[in-house]
Amino acid sequence: MSQHSKLQNSRKATSAPRRAFLKGAGVLMASASFLELNLGKAFAQRGASLAGGALDLGRGDFAVLNYAYALEQLEAAFYTQVLQQPYRGFNARDEQILTGIQQHEVAHREFFRSALGGNAIPDLQVDFQRVNFSSRQSVLTTARTFEDLGVAAYNGAGQLLSNPDFLAKAGSIVSVEARHAATIRDLLNPFSPAFAGNDVVDASGLDGALLPSQVLPKATPFVVTPVSASQLP
Repeated sequence: MSQHSKLQNSRKATSAPRRAFLKGAGVLMASASFLELNLGKAFAQRGASLAGGALDLGRGDFAVLNYAYALEQLEAAFYTQVLQQPYRGFNARDEQILTGIQQHEVAHREFFRSALGGNAIPDLQVDFQRVNFSSRQSVLTTARTFEDLGVAAYNGAGQLLSNPDFLAKAGSIVSVEARHAATIRDLLNPFSPAFAGNDVVDASGLDGALLPSQVLPKATPFVVTPVSASQLP
């Protein structure tokens, strides 16, 4: 399988089963049509466009939602490839956990795609060449990077949303992402406090928060499609 892959292809091969959607993210999918109705006002703002050869996310709530959609595309593609290319020592527990996370990420991706409708950014082309998919350590370390980054991204993006409905939906998703992050950390360092390490949780017990300008450079090595959030902080 080519390391450069279109997410459109992975979507056909890895759509989460109906039961997993209902169990892991049914509420999100059920509310997608409601969110889409409320996007009309947000889409009065300038949407995504090509600028200087890069996909510019635009501004306002519209841009923030497409920003989240881009990150969910990346995570869903990663876990899909993990399951398609199991690493050495891929045991039943790892399979159960990573399958569950993959199904959640696909559900999140499909939620944003459905809610955004024709205003969604196109499928992003990803590049996982720097990941050794035959190595458990490489895969789980990359997963930790993505999950920690995702939690910080959602926390940082919340302050950029003006619509309370959007903020509520983002809050429900970030709670799932935080559980993913803790679970991956526990897989890497079982029976240790690493699941809530001081590298991601501050002295007040709060997860970190990063702005789009801080998140995208960290995600860029894994994304071929140039993405710009020049109108977001």
